[in-house]
Amino acid sequence: MKLTTSFALLKKAGACTGRYLFLAKALGGITEYGKDTPIDLLTILETNGVDDCLWALQATAEDASRITELIIADVAESVLYIYEREYPTDKRVRECIQARRAYANGEIDAAARAAAWAAAWDAARDAAWDAARDAAWDAEVEKQKTILRKHLAEDVPAAKAAAQ
Repeated sequence: MKLTTSFALLKKAGACTGRYLFLAKALGGITEYGKDTPIDLLTILETNGVDDCLWALQATAEDASRITELIIADVAESVLYIYEREYPTDKRVRECIQARRAYANGEIDAAARAAAWAAAWDAARDAAWDAARDAAWDAEVEKQKTILRKHLAEDVPAAKAAAQ
């Protein structure tokens, strides 16, 4: 399915002025192009880039929900290796991606998709806690090293004389 928007739909959805005008200039101006003339999202991708194209998914003339679900699944899958490298036995995120794709294709209902999303969220939270704990431990180790360096660098006889 080809997804389109228009200057009128973009404005109604609250497009930021700078990027809206950038697109307008690229298409020859709003008056010249037409405020209600369809703009293919591929055009927005090529003229304005990924961020604006993804944002424009919320302002399409057509129902973009299926394509949005598939984009989410594909983008998440493209970086899944990062998570799986750290947590090779945790399949919750992969299963969530599969559920999003299955939902987009009408193979599961919203409740099943939500359950998979909740499991993936739990996995993300677990990973975040692991990362926070590791960062805190690393910071504590560095603090302890500083304390040890301070004391180990002291001249022991001078320290003993100062104590007497």
